[in-house]
Amino acid sequence: MEVKEILKNLREKHNLTQEQMAERVNTTRQAISRWETGETQPNTEMLKTLSKEFGVTINTLLGSPQTLVCQCCGMPLTDDSMVSLNPDGSFNEEYCKWCYTDGNFAYKTKDSLLDFLVKNMPNPENQSDAARRAMYDKHLSMLKHWKA
Repeated sequence: MEVKEILKNLREKHNLTQEQMAERVNTTRQAISRWETGETQPNTEMLKTLSKEFGVTINTLLGSPQTLVCQCCGMPLTDDSMVSLNPDGSFNEEYCKWCYTDGNFAYKTKDSLLDFLVKNMPNPENQSDAARRAMYDKHLSMLKHWKA
């Protein structure tokens, strides 16, 4: 789906006229109209405003052009409800809501996350805890949050 369709659907989902949507995000009705016809697109700051106002990620507003992955645990963020929030209520598209909430990380160290993963993740191949820990550690080490 294109940005213009996403924005129009978002407005209609909230039962807003173009004028009402413009008021909510502090812009003009003409700007909303141009977005919905595809003549222009919201700039970065407006995307942030729309994201916060309507509770969707910027990635969603842009038609999900990239697959988001939590940069702490590596889980794919396939739905906006999985994405963490910053203390100001804006989305933090780098982390899942289980690893990062209100400005705080759930796992203070990589070892604490590794302990959780070894204890709670399925082990269908009956690998040893040490082998699983090494596998998870290798994966986590590639993520932004844990890179040395």
